[in-house]
Amino acid sequence: MEIRYKDMSLFYNLFIGYALVLLFGTFPATAIDVFTPAEVMVENGTTGVLQCTFKSREVISSGASVSWTFLAEGSSSSPVTIFHYSAGKAYPSASSQFKERVEWIGDLNKKDASIKLTKMQFSDNGTYACDVKNPPDIEVMPARTQLRVVMKEALPQTNTVVIVGAVIGAIIGLILITVVTYLIIKRQESNHDYEGCTSTESVSSQATRLGKKAESSSEGSRCSSPSAPVQGPVIYAQLDHSGSKNPNSFHKMEPVVYADIRKN
Repeated sequence: MEIRYKDMSLFYNLFIGYALVLLFGTFPATAIDVFTPAEVMVENGTTGVLQCTFKSREVISSGASVSWTFLAEGSSSSPVTIFHYSAGKAYPSASSQFKERVEWIGDLNKKDASIKLTKMQFSDNGTYACDVKNPPDIEVMPARTQLRVVMKEALPQTNTVVIVGAVIGAIIGLILITVVTYLIIKRQESNHDYEGCTSTESVSSQATRLGKKAESSSEGSRCSSPSAPVQGPVIYAQLDHSGSKNPNSFHKMEPVVYADIRKN
């Protein structure tokens, strides 16, 4: 019985040890994820920014470091280190191409490992790699970005320029719509305000003044719209019943029925 218990104890120890080996052997090692833009375009003679950010599962330690390497476009040689940062100090490249042109603008506490290159030139075209280590996170795949130095005319328009252009276009369009709408409304109001008098009413007012007191100014000013039908001229006459041919004699004359000739 004692032998059996010893065998069982040995079996359990071996089982636990084997499980621990499987558990830690298959558990992924800690690593850093590094990110850079795939391509950067910079105008010749200006300052270019090489952005690099990272994610680490560990707290940023004093041993954290950043390295930037450069491989010239079309070159078959190995990349060269142009910048290194560790223990809070920057170590720019002393090579003739990048001498006094590389500056540290990152902040490891903000997980930013960016640098900038001043006085960009066409010989700077190539691939730049950002490598970050934060012990114990030391396993990392460097992120690469392609830099293209071009003339100003070849630079693509930024989103800011596109947005500003769209806003200006919308404002101009709104102003044009407002002006056209205002002109249409004013034209319609001027058509409604137009009034004219017909010839029939004008002649009738003259006939009334012969035998009757003239009507008030308000009644004589009544007019109809231009759309009313235009009447023809009115002919009227007065008859003399005295039968006298003496031109000096005065005879009473009375108005008679007057004809109204209308044009169809």
